[in-house]
Amino acid sequence: MKIYQVDAFTEKPFSGNPAGVCVLSEKLDEKLMQNIASEMNLSETAFLVKNDDGYDLRWFTPDSEIDLCGHATLASAHILWEKGYLETDLEAKYSTKSGLLTAKINDGWIELNFPALPEEKTELPAELLEALGVEASYVGKNIFDYLVEVESEETVRTMKPDFPKLLEVPARGVIVTAKSNAGEYDFVSRFFAPEIGVWEDPVTGSAHCCLGPYWQKKVEQGRIRCLPGFGTRRRPESKSYRETDFNFREGSDSAGRRIINLKIRGSGKLIQ
Repeated sequence: MKIYQVDAFTEKPFSGNPAGVCVLSEKLDEKLMQNIASEMNLSETAFLVKNDDGYDLRWFTPDSEIDLCGHATLASAHILWEKGYLETDLEAKYSTKSGLLTAKINDGWIELNFPALPEEKTELPAELLEALGVEASYVGKNIFDYLVEVESEETVRTMKPDFPKLLEVPARGVIVTAKSNAGEYDFVSRFFAPEIGVWEDPVTGSAHCCLGPYWQKKVEQGRIRCLPGFGTRRRPESKSYRETDFNFREGSDSAGRRIINLKIRGSGKLIQ
């Protein structure tokens, strides 16, 4: 077993979103994987084992296994290519609890194909806005998370959730988003997931499976750009984000499944 730590969505160490990547020679017991993830103490640790057509991929937070994770998938692809497990001209294919996911290098970027997971408008849990300390203009929910749109970019930046209260909300996490003031971005967002042991995640790829369809309807264009991790200490450096950020469009894969194509700068930074 080889264990790596990678900062995803960045070109320099100690920024972006850190993930553990464990490349296995054989499958491990679930309890052992959970113990390793707890010891790594990162928001997510990915476990990869070779199969006949790519890799089996599972993700664990320090507290539990999760069904989908974007930044640890990107970090896994970075390790497969950088460490020579996979040739850079080949697509990385992952069999996961959320189905087949793929990653490829395209013109210096990593492109991830993830399932589109749109939200539906929902009744507002009383404890949700109390925990966030904000007024909501819209509340929706998909299979994983609540999505809360607020009035302004400033609200997203300055909000200070009550995390013990947020633990009472019955969901994997809560996405808070607003229209961006900056012309180069369509929206900003933050993601909180104390239920799975992650108070705030700097850049959450899986949250964009919900944010993408939501904002695509609102801005009415095929490709949209965003600034995730808005207001967090480890948000990728602004220069990198101006050059790269998230570009994504909606489409279908070869099986006809509705997907989100996330186009993200194809460089992480190997820490160890």
